[in-house]
Amino acid sequence: MTQDAGQCDYGETSPSPPSTAPPAKRRKLTGRAFYESLGSPKYVLAPMVDQSEFAWRLLSRSFLPYPQQPSLLAYTPMLHARLYQKTQSYRDHHFQPTRTSSSNPTADPVTYLDGHLTYDRPLIVQFCANDPHDLLQAAEYVAPYCDAVDLNLGCPQGIARKGHYGSFLQESPNLIHSLVSTLAKNLDIPVTAKMRILNTKEDTLRYAKLLLDAGASWIAVHGRRREQKGHETGLADWSVIRYLRENLPKETVIFANGNILGHEDLDLCLEKTGADGVMSAEGNLCDPGIFAGEEGRREGKKRGEYWVGNDGRGGWRMDIVLRRYLDSLYRFVLDKEPPKRNPLFIPNRTTDTHPDTSMESTMPTPRPQISPFSTSLPSDLRDEDEPPKKKSKKDRSYARPTSPNLLAVQAHLFHFLRPLVSKHTYIRDKLARARPGDMEVYEEILSDIEDVTRQGMLEWERDHWQAGSLDLGGAVAGDGRGDAEEEQYEGESSAKAVERCRRPWWICQAYVRPLPKEALEKGSLKLGKKAMKKLEAEEREGVKNEAAEAEAAKGVEQKRKVGEPVREEMDEIDGVPRKEMAKEAMPQQCRLPFSSFLQSVQSRSPVPHQDMYTSSLQHLRTAASTPLRLAPVGGTAEVNASAAEVAARAAQSSSTPGIDDWAAGIAGIGNLGGGGGVWRGLLVECTVAEAALAAGTAVDSLVLDL
Repeated sequence: MTQDAGQCDYGETSPSPPSTAPPAKRRKLTGRAFYESLGSPKYVLAPMVDQSEFAWRLLSRSFLPYPQQPSLLAYTPMLHARLYQKTQSYRDHHFQPTRTSSSNPTADPVTYLDGHLTYDRPLIVQFCANDPHDLLQAAEYVAPYCDAVDLNLGCPQGIARKGHYGSFLQESPNLIHSLVSTLAKNLDIPVTAKMRILNTKEDTLRYAKLLLDAGASWIAVHGRRREQKGHETGLADWSVIRYLRENLPKETVIFANGNILGHEDLDLCLEKTGADGVMSAEGNLCDPGIFAGEEGRREGKKRGEYWVGNDGRGGWRMDIVLRRYLDSLYRFVLDKEPPKRNPLFIPNRTTDTHPDTSMESTMPTPRPQISPFSTSLPSDLRDEDEPPKKKSKKDRSYARPTSPNLLAVQAHLFHFLRPLVSKHTYIRDKLARARPGDMEVYEEILSDIEDVTRQGMLEWERDHWQAGSLDLGGAVAGDGRGDAEEEQYEGESSAKAVERCRRPWWICQAYVRPLPKEALEKGSLKLGKKAMKKLEAEEREGVKNEAAEAEAAKGVEQKRKVGEPVREEMDEIDGVPRKEMAKEAMPQQCRLPFSSFLQSVQSRSPVPHQDMYTSSLQHLRTAASTPLRLAPVGGTAEVNASAAEVAARAAQSSSTPGIDDWAAGIAGIGNLGGGGGVWRGLLVECTVAEAALAAGTAVDSLVLDL
């Protein structure tokens, strides 16, 4: 019925820690030269507070083939510069490059965990700070054990506001410049910076230039503003990162961050932004194998670790991720071999028959569902004469570990096990009660997860594999790239992203946050007073716009009744629907021969140059305020005029046939995109040329600023 895979050999992906001394002082490289010296990494594990520690970095790299693991650039969790440089216990508990203390690197030259040359490079150590002196002293402690020091300018949390660091330094450009330049001038290794976008592209560009001018070797740009957090996170704006790429010097190294849900999003982000590298934070927490390319997934398939559905979509099994994570903790943090475990379960999948799931021996024995609040076993599991056990007192022998690698385990498990523990709540309750460093409890949780994963895989094989159903509580057909690209520009609903990322509950998968509008509708997001007033104003404006549109529609219908051309009919004439025209394809100016205008007015037919004509109609909003320029024959000077000014001049002249009609058209024009404005807008353009001609100016063509 089944075939058993041997226990995974982690020797290929996680080598035993050799004794390696920190390197001699290196020649300092900066900018693109420094980036290239690291191998020009495309994928970056983002800094995450208390979540991108050594064991997690090791786990994330382990899904890549061993020779490719150094191609993943990783950041440490954010460290507080003032606390780090003043408090030895803070240093020892948050960054462990040696077995003794990073306070005295010469006392123990053998590297231990953080920054190990063999399996934890390249590595960037990130600090938050608001004092250049504190930042420099803290950076000097870690400099021997990392490749660069990064300044956090993106943290949007309330604690950053209180401490005046992270994104709340945006209003202090001089301080930011001082922080970066102090490290750039005095530190033996490069300095980098991670920032968020500002309210406008132009402000963001000035911000980026400030960092680069101060000496940052590269910038990592999160495509969200400071206000976008929690339920108001929303989508990152890749177009701002693209704007930076196009307006900063070509040699500038830029990392993009935001909107990374799956592996397909990584390369899509690089393509859309033009960035040198792409970061993943929450996507990596939900799926630590997100950086694994085709080769890594292919190796995972051979070992049964990477599951693939009947539509070609798949993901890493949660049980093998937890196995690998715990093994890394045993070997590197606890300095002992992992316990011997059962071989990994792999169903025997065939194309012509269902797997035989009727054999009772293949199914795990169901474990009793015990309430997390129960202090004794159910009555059917204890002797009749045995009294219920009293509630035990707090275990005084438990000592809370100080290693950041052990303190982070519970949070990591809740992240990537989210779909599984939502279904099997007794595992969730057991995980909630687990204490940091209690490996026996985590081994029990692993055993439970292996049992339910085995059961879930067999049920899926029975119900979905032979039938070829796509409704599997899991994958969606296709490679996901097209859907991912469409999601970046949808912006109104997260439904497509949820559908694209969905997998069976025992497969690691992205968590898709509801967009702010959706969170508001569900009641999970409550607006403050200012936000409520803004929303009410927008709703009132929306009602006004709806009324205006209804009035315009009424006018269109009236025009149609009297036989006047309307917008929809003009769409059919020139074959270019106004609503579907891409703004990027529109020219910034439109130069039309005056003779074409005159001929069009006299015959009341569209301008022969349909592409220019359509562009002008698409972009003009109100004729009375549209600036127009006249290009004289044989000269370069242009006569500036507005439609309103020319209308006044035209109304005073009678030398040109039909001038009264054109003036009336100017006076009555509203929005050129609706109603009968198409014809009147055309007449307005001709009126400008005619009025100039009547004034004695020889006109060769009309230049329209769009």
